[in-house]
Amino acid sequence: MEQRILVQVEGGGSADDVRSLRQWLVAEDELRGRVVLAETPPPPGALGAVVDALTVALGPGGVATAIASVLISWIRRQRGSVSVKVTRPDGTVTELSATHVSGLEPARLRELTAELSGSLEWPDGEQETR
Repeated sequence: MEQRILVQVEGGGSADDVRSLRQWLVAEDELRGRVVLAETPPPPGALGAVVDALTVALGPGGVATAIASVLISWIRRQRGSVSVKVTRPDGTVTELSATHVSGLEPARLRELTAELSGSLEWPDGEQETR
């Protein structure tokens, strides 16, 4: 069964930030076709659905590393107080914020990317289905 992570952006101009992050993610070959805007119904009296998150299909073959690299690169380039919350299908949550990653040295960035990638890895023995 295909597993998807939920990616939420908090702070800044949320819906615009979600769309911006989506553009960064789909620019990666490994992620093209795996990223979908998640919308919630509008509040009473409002028009149109609210874009508040992304869902990204997990899979084998470097997808987790691509997701981690893009998330960290994107958040490092944001201004102000922005954070990204990633929720796995099992409920595990990882959160990154601009204040935590903006000034990191290259070696620590590589470690952080590896840690995030490891937390998103496609579970061994599971097959992707579409």
